[in-house]
Amino acid sequence: MQNKIIHWFKYGSPQSFYPLAGKMLPWFVTLAVIFGSAGLWLGFFVAPTDAVQGEGYRIIFVHVAASWMSMFLYLVMAFWAGLGLALNTRLSSMMASAVAPTGALMAFISLWTGALWGKPMWGTWWVWDARLTSELILLFLYLGFLALQAAIDEPRRADKAGAILALVGVVNVPIIYFSVTWWNTLHQGASVSLTKSPSMAVTMLWGMLLMALCFWMYSIAMTLMRVRVIILERERTSEWVKHAVA
Repeated sequence: MQNKIIHWFKYGSPQSFYPLAGKMLPWFVTLAVIFGSAGLWLGFFVAPTDAVQGEGYRIIFVHVAASWMSMFLYLVMAFWAGLGLALNTRLSSMMASAVAPTGALMAFISLWTGALWGKPMWGTWWVWDARLTSELILLFLYLGFLALQAAIDEPRRADKAGAILALVGVVNVPIIYFSVTWWNTLHQGASVSLTKSPSMAVTMLWGMLLMALCFWMYSIAMTLMRVRVIILERERTSEWVKHAVA
């Protein structure tokens, strides 16, 4: 048992994790394509037309998955950033930096598809609704994290500053999730809950879950791809990097 723990701990170093990330990358890309193809097929061609919202509701298969991932990825980013801050581990901070751009992309897709959905349903592209506003703040937190790291030349100082911002911003995630419960908002409540049966057709549910898995696999793939680039940038003076890129 102890040998297995030591074996896994060795991947905590950039040198060991770099080749492992390269081996895992194609698998997650493949899974993202498979889940995405199945989810879009179910969502756009199999799922029935919604009785109230008509065909326009189908944007939820992208919107909901992106919204879920924007919140989840922020927690993942904050976890890695906090781990790097507490234990001063290089790879943890690199992982946080690698997650942030994909998290920002998911937050942007969530807001953009939400606007496309809101126009026919609410009659407007945007309202200062609690859910929408807190999601916009989430996007700004991602962008702030990226901007703060880019503004500081010394990577270790940049990591620490970004970690503090990421950890402070965690409070916004439960605000996003519970906003429709805490306040009277235009945004509809959750259609999928852990405590009650889903209020949608089975094909709708499966389409949504498959798209969530697609976005999850895509996020992991992009993180692995980006962290490999970050490792090469930060470890470029190391002898092993010269052999890895040779």
